[in-house]
Amino acid sequence: MRRLADVCGEVTADDRHVVEASRDWWPLAMVWALDGAVGARAGVVARPGSDREVADVLAACHEAHVPVTAAAGRSGVCAGSVPVHGGVLLDLGGLGGVVDVDDTSLLVDVLPGTFGDWLEDHLREHHELTLGHWPQSMALSTVGGWVACRSAGQLSTRYGKIEDMVAGLDVALADGRIVRTGGAPRAAVGPDLTQLFVGSEGTLGVVTGARLRLHPAPVAERRAAYAFESFLDGLDACRRILRRGATPAVMRLYDDVEADRNFGVGDRHVLLLLDEGDGHTVDATMTVAGEVCDDAEPLDVDLVERWLEHRNDVSALEALVRRGFVVDTMEVAARWSALPRVHERVTEALRRVEHTLVASAHQSHAYTDGACLYFTFGGRPPEEERERYYLAAWNAGTRAALAEGAALSHHHGVGLNRARFVREALGPAFDVLVAAKAALDPHGVLNPGKLGLPDPFGDPSWP
Repeated sequence: MRRLADVCGEVTADDRHVVEASRDWWPLAMVWALDGAVGARAGVVARPGSDREVADVLAACHEAHVPVTAAAGRSGVCAGSVPVHGGVLLDLGGLGGVVDVDDTSLLVDVLPGTFGDWLEDHLREHHELTLGHWPQSMALSTVGGWVACRSAGQLSTRYGKIEDMVAGLDVALADGRIVRTGGAPRAAVGPDLTQLFVGSEGTLGVVTGARLRLHPAPVAERRAAYAFESFLDGLDACRRILRRGATPAVMRLYDDVEADRNFGVGDRHVLLLLDEGDGHTVDATMTVAGEVCDDAEPLDVDLVERWLEHRNDVSALEALVRRGFVVDTMEVAARWSALPRVHERVTEALRRVEHTLVASAHQSHAYTDGACLYFTFGGRPPEEERERYYLAAWNAGTRAALAEGAALSHHHGVGLNRARFVREALGPAFDVLVAAKAALDPHGVLNPGKLGLPDPFGDPSWP
């Protein structure tokens, strides 16, 4: 504590503050919280006020072999920011704000603790620009968290995921060095070191700054909605829209279960489309989409507005948990050729788990070669079996997805919840990740227990 206080302006061991800082939005942790428990808690919380303080805290922990877990908004749903071995919770919430905007080059330099809604408001109000990154956790999540977990926003088909937006990073390493990556539009100077840290979830270094690509704020918008007789027909329409070069900002396809739950449309499968940007580009995009969906049933465009009004509302989750339900989401990505099987096999696997009441999916992020399927499952097991049910559902759904060639995660990351699947998902390439970890963090102090990496502090208690 004394050593940390020497290098960091704000350090506290206050119980209330430490317990709260040790939580995130992992649904299983919400179940525990209702029982007055926390999955793990840090020993102290350090809140640095500069990148130098971040580096000095890491160096102190490295030297003392003390685990350190970086966090800020703590909006993750996979326990990625939970300090499973205690130690230091490095709260980056004090490092917020825009450093510089290069309007000519459409780039922004921003600090890691900057919250998404503030950043977007600032860019639009002061510069008439947008990042185009709109995760559901917009008001709860930060730039550093987006980068750490390879976040995706709801307009990703137009603007890309966060890894497409990152032009460069500032990263504090375990031994206290600060490195700067990227910066040029493109480069051929060995491997892309920026992408080494994007998605590393604080296990290889801590992001202290990001350079992100921007776009002019949109001046036009168009919307449409269609119904399909099958989820496969809807997937094929999405694929053909992208194949023709159109990239609508929003292209969300709901299977019949989710479509009826959200929009009351019976057994129809619903596609929502929204595009924004330059007027000519938007018109061209929506013309292509309309031609591809010519055989589909047009629906009231007000469905898009209904989605927009409720897209970030997650209040129902807490209400369900309080009533004894266990609910979670599982997002994966796969090629178009595999997506029909992934949808069928994963929903079947989830429904076969004892106590499951519902399993459904929607397609929410799409590319020319494939898309993300976002599954939702819910069950109501006996109180003493809630954790067992949660584990069984995740095991069943994940194994089914991996068996069909899907990626383990599309944008929620790995954290603690998916750590047990990483070696299987990466195969022999997992050893490359292990080697990078050993080189950059030889004492294993950076966010131990995550990404399935070797853990010098012992195996986490979950699962």
